[in-house]
Amino acid sequence: MDKRYYVTTPIYYVNDAPHIGHAYTTLACDALARFKRLDGYDVFFLTGTDEHGQKVEKSAEAAGVAPQIFTDRVSQNFRDLADAMDFTHDDFIRTTEPRHTQACQDIWRRLEDAGDIYLGSYAGWYAVRDEAFYAEDELKKGPDGSKIAPTGAPVEWVEEPSYFFRLSAWADRLLKFYEENPDFILPKTRRNEVVSFVKGGLMDLSISRTTFNWGVPVPGNQEHIMYVWLDALTNYMTAVGYPDRDAELYKKFWPADLHMVGKDILRFHAVYWPAFVMAAGLPAPKRVFAHGWWTNEGEKISKSLGNVIDPLELVDSYGLDQVRYFLLREVPFGNDGDFSRRAIIGRMNSDLANDYGNLAQRVLSMVHKNCEARVPAPGAFTEDDNRLLDAAKAVLGQVRSKMDLQAFHEALEAIWVVIRQSNAYVDAQAPWKLRKEDPARMNTVLYTLAETIRHLAILTQPFMPDASARILDQLVVGSGARSFAALEDGSALAAGTELPKPLGVFPRYVEDDA
Repeated sequence: MDKRYYVTTPIYYVNDAPHIGHAYTTLACDALARFKRLDGYDVFFLTGTDEHGQKVEKSAEAAGVAPQIFTDRVSQNFRDLADAMDFTHDDFIRTTEPRHTQACQDIWRRLEDAGDIYLGSYAGWYAVRDEAFYAEDELKKGPDGSKIAPTGAPVEWVEEPSYFFRLSAWADRLLKFYEENPDFILPKTRRNEVVSFVKGGLMDLSISRTTFNWGVPVPGNQEHIMYVWLDALTNYMTAVGYPDRDAELYKKFWPADLHMVGKDILRFHAVYWPAFVMAAGLPAPKRVFAHGWWTNEGEKISKSLGNVIDPLELVDSYGLDQVRYFLLREVPFGNDGDFSRRAIIGRMNSDLANDYGNLAQRVLSMVHKNCEARVPAPGAFTEDDNRLLDAAKAVLGQVRSKMDLQAFHEALEAIWVVIRQSNAYVDAQAPWKLRKEDPARMNTVLYTLAETIRHLAILTQPFMPDASARILDQLVVGSGARSFAALEDGSALAAGTELPKPLGVFPRYVEDDA
């Protein structure tokens, strides 16, 4: 089996500060990257910043600094977010790097050599905020009667010389590609949107600009710079060594296994990008997953409303693992979700403190008090014991299948089914009563529970790495025994192992904590 995995976030546009949407996308990729590494994969996880285009040039001008100084400053904010959220990316790419200019100009030449680029002139509607062109029939009427893009962004009429990509020639080939690769676009509802769009007919795409100069120069014609999306999308290949197709990283990791994006940029990734790549004679990526957006207490998030959610403030208020868990568990991944204080506190107190935290705390406390602070030696397992142990062993396969479809909420629910089974088993077996009535049976029950917790803590590492590590520390599970292989190779807790005094991992949240 080819045990390699390449996952990317979109590269984030540096015209503003990071917000919850950026954290959400990168968190999803981080959880998947961590999961695959634990499952024995050689993983390459990429994120970074998109630093060219008219919007950036205007933002830099408004800030009174040169574009490069502006992008240096804002790009660092995204690095700081990644560090604060404990993301495990392997590379952070910036489109202002020389390696990226080289990659962009190479793919341009390949498209030109293939006959898919021609010089003409563009006249049409352009949204600077979206860095996107829109057809007349896509526009809506704004409140003041002006035309606006489907996203709500204002549009302006643009006329200028432009190079075009023959996107119109790719409709049938894209539809064939989607048919042959039914999971290329997930979730399925997004796939249907894209297929419908392509079936409606594609127009050739303007891929250069001449009215500003903050971008990658078109090779052979310095008066033009590349359209920011052709520039930006190429980053996914730049980071693995393109245009050197003999580079070790390129040979190992291209094509990408997953591009994770927000639903607003699906068209660029699921239509333009595979057309660019295939026209250049290169392998297309394997999947694009478009997730939904967050609202704040039921309201659309916007700067004008003043309700932008700062992920760093969330971490300061609630804790990193708690925020990671909430964002991946609260809504079906792919759907829109609503952030509320009540919802996150509910998850923290119910799922984390009452279910998972209480299970680990009370079991390990009973072991510490009643088994001389050592892993107890089990006797013969009963049907009830084996039922719980079998459920713990089976959950890895269930989580694997959910993670392969980016169904993070379902993966966590599969884990929580076993957590709830474990708590029910504690109540049914009542080991505190067995201490006097049948100490040997108590040892078997506590061993069964401790071994189940080992499985759970290993499986929750991709989602809540710090809390999971602390539970595994309390079980004295060494760093070399925390991969998923340790759940399949017959490993188990060794009876007699001395355990440290247990400490709570998920405290209850009360308003006084704020």
